[in-house]
Amino acid sequence: MKLKRSGRGRTGGGDKLASGFAVGALALLAGFVALPLLSLVVWMLNEGSWRAMASPVAIDALLLSLRTTAITMIIIIVVGTPAAFVLARTEFPGKRLVNTLIDIPAVLPPSAAGIALLLAFGRAGLLGEHLQVFGLQLSFTTAAVVLAELFVATHFYVRQAAVSFARVDQSVEEAAMVDGASRAGVFARITVPLALPALVAGAVTAWARALGEFGGTIVFAGSFRGVTQTMPLAIYGTLESDFDAAVALSVLVLGFSFAVILAARFCTRKAEERAG
Repeated sequence: MKLKRSGRGRTGGGDKLASGFAVGALALLAGFVALPLLSLVVWMLNEGSWRAMASPVAIDALLLSLRTTAITMIIIIVVGTPAAFVLARTEFPGKRLVNTLIDIPAVLPPSAAGIALLLAFGRAGLLGEHLQVFGLQLSFTTAAVVLAELFVATHFYVRQAAVSFARVDQSVEEAAMVDGASRAGVFARITVPLALPALVAGAVTAWARALGEFGGTIVFAGSFRGVTQTMPLAIYGTLESDFDAAVALSVLVLGFSFAVILAARFCTRKAEERAG
């Protein structure tokens, strides 16, 4: 009995130590993330750099980022949702290769992604050379910004969507089809609503990656105000010439990202409540 009580004491002490370490690790992580963000806000308030938020450069960059990321997300959701469903539910030759291709942009250095896009869609690229015959040019245009964002962000939505579709209870879908529902109807009215929380989370992650895209964009699209200069490129462009403006642009992106994440979490919670 003494040995047993001694064991419980050691276990209790170990639990407290583990809990303390976990809490400390969480506090360290939260502080590490919060300190740089707080520094941005404090600098902006102390130096008065907030005035730069209303500058023409900031407004042009923000509007361009909103426009290109909106187009990017529409394409990702429209194309990526059925593609993710096929990956989750169907076995076909070359599936592993397709999965690998989808994952590669997530680990490819952004500058390498830009060079790859340039070699594919640039004036002398594999496809771009043929597009020139029809008078179409993609590189160094707003369309190039969208292509760069698509290339680096699609993975995050498709992978999350595929996992969520794989977790949907297929017996519910089969019961609906027995009652006469079509496959398209089941997908739209049952599968997607059940997977919606994860789809929203994947879309937010993809949008955040598209908004922060820099390397591929500057190589493939360049940095031309009002045409290809998104918020990350505007921050980089003003960093040396006007540090206060760069800080203001960074805070602007931070605030907008924070608002979008809160809105996405709200939508996710509502979706989970309906599913429950």
